Amino acid sequence: MRPSLAGAAAALALSAQATAADPSVAGTWITADRSAVVRIAECGASLCGTVVQVLATGSDVPRNDARNPNAALRARPLVGVRVLSGFSARGNQWSGGTAYDPKSGNSYRATLALAPGGRLKVTGCVLIVCRSQCWTRS
Repeated sequence: MRPSLAGAAAALALSAQATAADPSVAGTWITADRSAVVRIAECGASLCGTVVQVLATGSDVPRNDARNPNAALRARPLVGVRVLSGFSARGNQWSGGTAYDPKSGNSYRATLALAPGGRLKVTGCVLIVCRSQCWTRS
């Protein structure tokens, strides 16, 4: 009985190490401004991210997709809105995707990369101007 417990403990420890070293961006993340939780997961052959919870409160925090360029979508709740789409792994980053900002209603070419401390660096670009922010795992 003891060897099986030791083996199970060793397997559990190896599993935890593999998870800690896993370079995947899949999982749930709190946005830089702490206004929402986004779940990143596989969507077909690429990765996408969907708002699963709105955290912030106040008059300046949208609850609906009020700034969407498509007027027909402005009343939809933010929970369920896809804010990241089309990302493919390329080395240690995920690129080729688009990030949608519900606060502005704009979409940007984007990349995702794991940053020090287990944070997620989300970089959005318009033409040659890029801006990054770091999300934290929830």
